[in-house]
Amino acid sequence: MRRVAASAVLASAVLGFGVSQGFAAGAPKFHSVDSSVSSGGALVVSFDERGLGNENVDYTLHAQADATYACINKGGKNPSAANKRTVSGEVTDSGSFEVRNGRVTGSLSAGPPGPGTFSCPGGQRLVLADVTYSDIVLTDTTNDVSASVPDTSRTLVDV
Repeated sequence: MRRVAASAVLASAVLGFGVSQGFAAGAPKFHSVDSSVSSGGALVVSFDERGLGNENVDYTLHAQADATYACINKGGKNPSAANKRTVSGEVTDSGSFEVRNGRVTGSLSAGPPGPGTFSCPGGQRLVLADVTYSDIVLTDTTNDVSASVPDTSRTLVDV
């Protein structure tokens, strides 16, 4: 009888542990998501997602970007208002991250959109003057969990 009681207690403990682990792994949630713009104008989204299982997790980053390119002369000035162009477009990135202890911390970066056909006359160089990212969404595509990220921008060169 003691063996049966001990087996029942052991089975309950194992089942209880399995259920608690299942609940932890079944509730993925972004603990934090932050964005910034790098010195090169790229959107960088850093994140911490918890409540994950043991499998790698795939993420996608989507954002709308507006980038202003300008022509700068040798004196460091933008000589003409016509020597600027704003380009818009969607920027994306994706990646797969290893889960450690039910958690993923990482970052993805995207953008900026290129200048397209905009070019500068001789003696001037093309620069990214500023960039703004909006409608930023980070998605854990493995678990179908998304986080909206506040808009962010950066001025790289005053024109």
